[in-house]
Parts: sequence; C-alpha cells; structure tokens
Amino acid sequence: MSDATLTDLYEVTMALSYVREGMVRPATFSCFVRELPPERGFLVAAGVETVLTHLEGFRVGQEDVEVFAETLQRPAEEVAPLLGMRFTGEVRAVPEGHVVLAGEPLLEITAPLPQAQLLESYVLNQLSHQTALASKCARCVLAAHGRPVVDFSLRRTHGIEAAHTVARLGAMAGFAGTSNVAAAHAEDLPAIGTMAHSYVEAFEDEEAAFTAFARCHPGPVTFLVDTYDTASGVAAAARVLTALGIGDGSAIRLDSGDLARLSRQARAMLDNAGLPQVRIVASGGLDEFAVHDLVTAGAPIDVFAVGTRVGVSADAPYLDSAYKLVAYDGRPVMKLSAAKVTAPGRKQVFRRPGFLDVLGLADEAPPADSVPLLATLMREGARCVPRGRPVDARQRLAADLAGLPGPARRIRSPQPVRAVVSHRLAVLTERVRRRTERDTLAPFGADA
Repeated sequence: MSDATLTDLYEVTMALSYVREGMVRPATFSCFVRELPPERGFLVAAGVETVLTHLEGFRVGQEDVEVFAETLQRPAEEVAPLLGMRFTGEVRAVPEGHVVLAGEPLLEITAPLPQAQLLESYVLNQLSHQTALASKCARCVLAAHGRPVVDFSLRRTHGIEAAHTVARLGAMAGFAGTSNVAAAHAEDLPAIGTMAHSYVEAFEDEEAAFTAFARCHPGPVTFLVDTYDTASGVAAAARVLTALGIGDGSAIRLDSGDLARLSRQARAMLDNAGLPQVRIVASGGLDEFAVHDLVTAGAPIDVFAVGTRVGVSADAPYLDSAYKLVAYDGRPVMKLSAAKVTAPGRKQVFRRPGFLDVLGLADEAPPADSVPLLATLMREGARCVPRGRPVDARQRLAADLAGLPGPARRIRSPQPVRAVVSHRLAVLTERVRRRTERDTLAPFGADA
C-alpha cells in the first residue's frame, strides 16, 4: 500500500466515476484560505515542498486498488480503472516562505480531473497544517524583536511528524535552534537543550546537580533554576559558574512563575555576582503573545524557548482552507454556496510594494510595479525547478515581513491587508455567475 491511499473515501468514489464517464480532461483546482484566523494579520506559505515530493512519487498500485476495493466493498476489478494512475499535471504555487493573504491561492494544480481530485485531501492536509505552524512561528520571531527563539515543542506536538515539521518551519521563520535531536540532524539545525527538574531532584541539592552537570558537559551550560525556589536556584548557579569559571556563554533557565519579575531578580543577582555575561532563558507555555508581553514589559530575557502553544498553534490550530475546482476542460467554473462563493479560472497573485496585491487571472498582464507570486514548480508530473532550499525560504520570509505594513505585523489586534480583484477576474466572475445561475436555476422558474 502506498501514500496514494492517504485520501478521503469520496475522493476515490469521484475519481472512479470520472474515469468511467471519460471525464479525464485537464482540471484546475485552487487551494486557498478564505479568511485569516482571529489575531492573524498574515499567513506564511508552507507545505508546498512536501506536496511536490508526494506528487513525484504518486502512483496507484495493485495494493492500493485492493485497499480501495475493500473499503468500497466492491470487487477489485471494478476499481481497476484507477490502477497505474500517476500525477502527470502542472503545479503552480507560492514558494515556501512568502507571506500570503486571505483569498490568495497557495497552490493550483492542473491535471486530468481524476488525478487532481484524488490529491485533494493530501494537499489540503499539508498546506493547511504547515501554513498554520509557519505563521505562528513567524509571529514568535516578530514578537521577540531580535532575541533568539528556540523550539521546545517535541513532547507536546500532535505526533512525531508534526514535531519535525515545527522544527523545520521554525528554522524557516528564524528560530535559532530546536531541542528535537532527530530534526536537528535531518535539517542541519543547531540542537539546543538544558536539563529537567527531575535531574535537579535526583541530587541532594541544586549546587550538587549543577556541579555534576558541568563536569559532564564542559563549556557553556544552562542551569534550570526554579525547581524549588528561584532565588536560591540562581544563587547556586552563580556559585557553580564562578567556581568553575564557565560563565562565558552559559545561561540560567526560568520555566515558571512571573517571568518578568523573576528575570529582573535573576539579572540583578547575576550582575551582582560578577556574571553579567550569563544569559537568561525563559520557557513554560510561551507563545508570541507571552513573548510580546515580556518584551514590552522590558523583561531582561535573552532567549525565548517556545513549546506546546506554538507546536500545536494553540490559538489557531486550523485554517479555513479550501481546494476548489475553478476550471474544467477550458470552462471556468465557480461555487455559489452562501458564504463559500469561489472565483473561477486559473489565478495569479500580482504583488505590488506595500502588499497592495492584485488577485487576477493567470494569463493577464501584470499591473505596473508588480511581480507574480505563483511560480510553475512542476510540469508533466516532474519538478521543473530545483528543490526549494530552506535558506531561500528563510530569506523570502524575512524580506516579506520587512515589507509588510506594520498593522499587519502586530501581535495583538493586527489589521490584515487584503488583495483587490482585477477587472478581468471581476468580469469573468460575474459572467460565470450569470451562466451558472441560468443553467442551474432556470428549470425551477424565476422564483428559484
């Protein structure tokens, strides 16, 4: 069984019906986020590379057909028309790291209708999840105002794959490292870690614990100082760091309590002990909101370790995303459902300075001073550009955030910007709407 079975059942039933009906002409599906979650002024495109890798290896094999048949409770020969299906289409997408706005396509797939349909669930899963996480990570970096942010989310993410994804996307957003050893190795990231409260509890007292840890790990160390009483923990850490002469590059970590007050107290104690170079790391339920509040309060925290709330994007764990058919066999189509209307046709986002984006048709001339955002990444089922590099995605994101209007970058009560619709797209939308209403509602009379 291959990853081709990573799909919803109704994708299989529709794809099989399309094949039997001979509906195998090119179809374009557009994936976009209708509305931003609350407290979001922008999104960060992510997941595209995962989707492309899936499409490269997509093929319906004999075992897949047998799984489909068993699930449908039908003989395998009835599902056999799907055997051998692979992706042969085109992918146009926003390269990872670019900032995107509500309503703008993250990706468009043009392929024979059964193929494009069968891919819907996987594409939505990856783009939605990774875009939500990348956006959360980017906001943490903004909130920190230049102070390092590190990923401590492994133990609380929704699965091991999700933990690896957070580490990768955190690096794209500008995180300084991750506690996840496997992800650090696979993604060539700095691995960062300290100690647990259990380590301190295993020794007779904090000073003994810190001394033993430093003996095992010569060089810069980070001591967790709030197992019992934070002030006594900081004092013990200062004595050990001074006695061993390892203050340079070392740090203490605060993991609970009033972090603003405790960091001020710790900073004063370290400075008075002649250790101004020892940094303060803060952790414990932090996300961009907590980081923002600590920075705003002037807390002398040098490094922020974010975990649970970021790893699961706690305040916005899902996106109002959609994967909608916008054209079939050269015919633009649209959905008219209340609050879920879609625009027809293959799209392009034309980005102008200040994020004065124009959402238009793929074949229209770019407005003045604009650049197209969606790039062709696959043709005839194969990549037509090199695999995206993390460093490039990181640079794109940094450049986009620098150009994003300040109100949209705000951590609290951001004001999102929104793309305007081009004249050509507006005209096409109205024309397709009238045609669709005429063809679907006319048989029911004028009152329909």
